[in-house]
Amino acid sequence: MPPREWNAASYERVSGPQEQWGRDVLDRLELDGDERVLDAGCGTGRVTAALLERLPRGELLAVDGSAAMVQQAKERFGDAVHVFQQDLLELELDEPVDAILSTATFHWINDHDRLFERLHAALKPGGRLVAQCGADGNVANIDAAARRVGHPALEGWPGPWNFATTRETARRLTRAGFSDVWTWSQQWPVAPDDPHEFLATVVLGAHLDRLPEADRDAFVDAVIAELDQPVVVEYVRLNMLARS
Repeated sequence: MPPREWNAASYERVSGPQEQWGRDVLDRLELDGDERVLDAGCGTGRVTAALLERLPRGELLAVDGSAAMVQQAKERFGDAVHVFQQDLLELELDEPVDAILSTATFHWINDHDRLFERLHAALKPGGRLVAQCGADGNVANIDAAARRVGHPALEGWPGPWNFATTRETARRLTRAGFSDVWTWSQQWPVAPDDPHEFLATVVLGAHLDRLPEADRDAFVDAVIAELDQPVVVEYVRLNMLARS
């Protein structure tokens, strides 16, 4: 499951919920302000901006697999943040970091064992991982609706997500060398202001990538018609804290 390209301009418009989650996760990362920190899966940089405020004397790196997201983040930060494009499964840093923050990213990556190995290798001894992604059961109502609508281009496709349980995530983190591992899930329903744009960009973008362009809007409309109104996306978040 290589990193996919995103509509960064649309994501910037509709990703208020992701920014809210990210700020909540950031509150769990204690910083003195002089650390070297990596934002793993920075998107357009909305959460990165909040992290940068916490590092007045530090150094901030931000990575994303999408070229469009990286370009948007670079335009936002200029030289204040070292933003670069890389698949997290191939993550390599010139120097290790004190902490890694990540929100709304890991569920797009199929191989969590490899992911956690690379993150552990990127941290200094005693470094901290503070992260959140989609948990088992995340966006279940949207997934079920999309499967009911269906499309020939989606037949036999398992979907784009890796929604893990708290238990298996804790085991994988421990196997990768992390200690002081703590994982938990939380319900976080979201009622998007613009359901069509939000679903097309944030939830169903990988589905639409597989469809002919002429069918994409109709597919999103059909999924929305399958949902209770007003549309609520049933998010379940997987939180993790660990130390290298």
